[in-house]
Amino acid sequence: MSTDWREWHERYDDPSSSLVRRLEAVRDEVRRLLADRRGARTQVASICAGDGRDLLPVLASMDGDVDAILVEIDSDLADRARATAAALGLARVEVRTGDAGLASTLAGAPPADVFLACGVFGNITDSDLGATIGALPALVAPGGAVVWTRGANLGDGELSAYPGDPADLVRELLARRGFTEESFVRPADADFRVGVHRRSVDASPTALPERMFSFAR
Repeated sequence: MSTDWREWHERYDDPSSSLVRRLEAVRDEVRRLLADRRGARTQVASICAGDGRDLLPVLASMDGDVDAILVEIDSDLADRARATAAALGLARVEVRTGDAGLASTLAGAPPADVFLACGVFGNITDSDLGATIGALPALVAPGGAVVWTRGANLGDGELSAYPGDPADLVRELLARRGFTEESFVRPADADFRVGVHRRSVDASPTALPERMFSFAR
């Protein structure tokens, strides 16, 4: 893994960037999912969570019986997420510094009602994508939802061998694993995609592999 993720996060400082638009699309979906569960105890998980900006401001803006676990491998970004959670008064947020690709990092975490996999699928191989999506029935509660993102085909820098838009491979694999598409955002003028897929109660969880994925860039 060679990407400097702290530097990457600086792209959020440009209000005209597609990353900012993606962030707002993710937050809108998370806000909607939490609003739909208002009054019910809700478990949220976010892998490769960075500094938590996809989730933490939304949690702070809403009332609800919500516990959240964020996982981030970069210690500086994880510290920023902890500081933000504390500043926002989010006492029921746990930030774990660790490799989200390892099942052991998620040990003890209850299946999530809302599971965020944002900024993950475009940074892993097709093989790891299949393993990660295959693990989701064990990580997401029956009826729970996955919020995910994927960039458009990057040409020479693309990790996926899938012909066409690699987001469609994500959608196909989720469908095979018992997830029903609830929302899919593919702007005509931007290179990001945001999807929401809901786990069927009939989706069968399997034992988690020791490693689900590794970042390849």
